[in-house]
Amino acid sequence: MASAGGGSLSILEYLGGEEGNRCGYCKSDAGNISQGMWAHSLTVQDYQDLIDRGWRRSGKYVYKPLMSETCCPQYTIRMVAPNFQPSKSHKKVLKKMQKFLQAGEVPHPKNDGVTVEPMDSQADSPVSFKVSITDKPEISEEELKPLATELEETEKILGDKEMQSNTDSAIIENKADLLQTTKLKPTASTLTPGKGADASKPLCRKAKDIRKERHLQKLRLQKTDQTLSTVEPDIIPTAPKPKPNSSKPLEEFLCVADPENAAHRLEFTRFLCDSPLEPETRPDGLLCGYGSFHQQYWLDGKIIAVGVIDILPYCVSSVYLYYDPDYSFLSLGVYSALREIAFTRELQMKAADLCYYYMGFYIYTCPKMRYKGQYKPSQLLCSESYSWIPIEKCLPLLERSKYTRFNSNPKEGDKDLLTELGRVRVLHKRTVMPYCVYKKRRRGPSDETTVRQYARLVGQTCAERMLLYRS
Repeated sequence: MASAGGGSLSILEYLGGEEGNRCGYCKSDAGNISQGMWAHSLTVQDYQDLIDRGWRRSGKYVYKPLMSETCCPQYTIRMVAPNFQPSKSHKKVLKKMQKFLQAGEVPHPKNDGVTVEPMDSQADSPVSFKVSITDKPEISEEELKPLATELEETEKILGDKEMQSNTDSAIIENKADLLQTTKLKPTASTLTPGKGADASKPLCRKAKDIRKERHLQKLRLQKTDQTLSTVEPDIIPTAPKPKPNSSKPLEEFLCVADPENAAHRLEFTRFLCDSPLEPETRPDGLLCGYGSFHQQYWLDGKIIAVGVIDILPYCVSSVYLYYDPDYSFLSLGVYSALREIAFTRELQMKAADLCYYYMGFYIYTCPKMRYKGQYKPSQLLCSESYSWIPIEKCLPLLERSKYTRFNSNPKEGDKDLLTELGRVRVLHKRTVMPYCVYKKRRRGPSDETTVRQYARLVGQTCAERMLLYRS
C-alpha cells in the first residue's frame, strides 16, 4: 500500500491479550501469557526492529510473550552465520543426506543423538487461542486509500529520526591463543656418548658453537615476535592448519560429489509467499530482495518439504518447516536449518550487514526446544535491556530461574524506551496523525492506557514510524 510519502507503511491493530491461554509447550491450561497485534501490512525494517524486541509473527498475527509471567519464557535466539561451524551431530545429518543422494543409502533407524525437530517446531501453537486469527477482517481499501495526513499539526510534532544500524563486532581469538599456537617449540636434542674422562657423557661443545646456536635461536624468536606484533587486536588471525576433515565449511558438506551419477536429485525453489511483510528490493540489486519466501525441497520431482523464511535487513529469520514424514529418516528439520544457514552466509557475502540467522524462540523449560542452542555461536535476547548475550553466559542463569535478566549491568535498560506518547502515529478515519492530535479529536472513553501499552512494547522508534489503526 502506498503512503502519502510514496513508500510502504506498517499498519497494525493492537489486540492486547494478557489473559492466560493454553501453552503448547508445557500443556498448562492458562499459563501462556502474551500480547498480540494483527499486521495488515508490515515493512521489513519494522519487523526487524520488532523481533529485536522479542516479537515474532505467526502468519499475520504478531505476538510477544509476557516474559516475567508466562509459564514458558520464550527468548529470541539468533546465530552469527559467518562464524558457524557444524557440530558432530550436524555433520552426521549432512553426511547421511550425501550418502542417500549419492548412493541411495537409507540409514537404519537408530538413536544417533540427532534431533529431528524443525527449526521452529511447535507441537501446539503458542499463539493465544482466544484470538480468532483466521477470521480477522482486513481493513478495506476504501478505508485506507488515499491516506490523508494532518500536515500542519504533524510537522510541528513529528520529525524525521535517523535509523542507526547496530553491527556486532567480529568475534576474535585471544592473542594468548595465537601465541600458544605459533610459539617456537624447543628442539629436543639426542645426546650421544663421547670420549673423555667419563665416556657415558657427551663430548664437550665449544663455547663458540654454543654462542652461535643461542644467537640463531634469538633471531628466530625476534622474527616471531615481530610477526605477532603486526596482528591487530580487532582482526581475526589466521588459524593454524586444521586436521583433515575437522573444520570443513558447511558448504562442502552440502555438495554431492558426483551429481550426474547420483541415485537421487535434490533441488530447491524459492518464491514469495503470502505474508504481512511488504516485499522490498535492495538498491544494489544484489539480493533476491526482502520479504517472506517459501523454500521448496524437491526430491526426484516430488516435493518433500517446505520451509518458510523471512529475509530482513540484518537476518534470515526461520519461520516454520513442514515435511513429508516418510522422509523423517533424513532429519529434514536439521538439514533445512543448515541449508538456511548456508543461504544466510551466501547473502552475507553480498550484503555485509545481513549476517544473522534467527531461530525463533529458545525455550529452556521445554527440553525438546533446547536443541537450538546447538547452533553456535548463538546469542539470546535480554528481555529487559534488549541486548544480545552469548548463550553460554545465559544457561547458568536459566538453570536457577526460568525467567531471568541476562544483561549483568543493572543500569543498562531499554534504549528505545517510550518517552513521548504524543508522537505515536495513529491511523484514524483514513488520516495519519500523531496521538496528541487523535486524542483531541477522539469521541468516547479514553484509550490512552491501551495506546501506551502498545507503544511501550514496540518501542519509541517503531511507535513513531508504524501506524496504529484506531476504528
